[in-house]
Amino acid sequence: MKKLWNPFKKVWKFVILLFLIILTFSYAMFQGGFVSWFLFYSFLPFALYCIGLSFYSLNELEISRYIPKTDYNAGEPLKVIVNVKRNSKFPIFYFFIEDQLDETLTYSQQKEKAKVLILPGFRKEFSYEYIVDELPRGEHIFHSFLIRTGDILGLVEKEIVHRNESKIIVYPAYTELLYRSFENHFDQGMTASRERVQRDTSLAIGVRDYQPGDRFSWINWKASAKRNEIMTKEFEQRQSHDVFVVMDCVPDMHFEAIVSFTATLVRAVLKKGAQTGLLTISRERASFPIRGGENQLQQLFYHLARIEAYSPTSFEKVLETEGLFVQQTASFLLVTGQLTKPLIQKAGLLGQRKGKITLFLIKGKAEAPTENERSLIALANARNVRVLMVHEGEFESAFSEVNVQ
Repeated sequence: MKKLWNPFKKVWKFVILLFLIILTFSYAMFQGGFVSWFLFYSFLPFALYCIGLSFYSLNELEISRYIPKTDYNAGEPLKVIVNVKRNSKFPIFYFFIEDQLDETLTYSQQKEKAKVLILPGFRKEFSYEYIVDELPRGEHIFHSFLIRTGDILGLVEKEIVHRNESKIIVYPAYTELLYRSFENHFDQGMTASRERVQRDTSLAIGVRDYQPGDRFSWINWKASAKRNEIMTKEFEQRQSHDVFVVMDCVPDMHFEAIVSFTATLVRAVLKKGAQTGLLTISRERASFPIRGGENQLQQLFYHLARIEAYSPTSFEKVLETEGLFVQQTASFLLVTGQLTKPLIQKAGLLGQRKGKITLFLIKGKAEAPTENERSLIALANARNVRVLMVHEGEFESAFSEVNVQ
């Protein structure tokens, strides 16, 4: 309806303008005298300017946006420079320019900074800048510019949307963290091993049925002869330092802190020389296999920059239904903001197959655990689930309780 009314509104204002010109001229002609002609000649420049402005096209404007870089970290400031060029020197009283930001950036403070009132006059080129103080995590798109102009009397108003798209990616904030492995069965010291789980063939701890893929040298001939079935030796497994992180994407007031800690965690693991993978279930399921190196870090950070708290599945349901966990041979680290009894039960069942599970409970600054959480932590310890409480702003102390054996 508004789009249909705009053309009629412009025509109506132009008709009013012509009527005012005719009215003042008629008044001067019939009334005569200095005052009447003074009124007519005083109004005439404004009227002629309005007529000229009504034929002025905003399509001649060339507007561009300069952003120094495309990659930022959450909390960093962003400086945007806007350049405007026009072909003619037709005098313009004002330009109201609004950089139309992405929805993730349009909270009131930043939205007002993206609006500016310029008085160009006869200038053909001008520029201005604005600063977004603290960028939120995510992928942000600058869509277009909304440009308005008009005359002093408000009789002629013109508006145009100039398409000009720019995109930036804001990675989650992270803290420098010294990662320490919770498991040190065979690999002593703080140097992470790049091995997956290996079998120490010098330590046979039992026998089991033969499985496809077992080596010929592992066959226990004496046990095979006794049972009349092929039996192979069962060896002790060496514990690697590979890590698989599972992040809770259920809507939570601490979700940004959860993402930030997950970014801190995977970065610390990779910087230590170990390998890591990541699983998140939000609008879509995303699983990153266990790998190492800078490329893995970039992929994980890009994913964490875009992740949102839209998981339709509870965290305990994820642990229950993900068959991926059975195949993994790494240490499991769970990151969540909500501690529940079903979650501890599912983590305990997973720990029976994979060893002790570590669960990081993210809390706000100086937020103390509730009585219910204290009892759940005691239950977790009984079920072989290690619960570590991490507060916002204190991520560097996440592994302070780890003692290297």
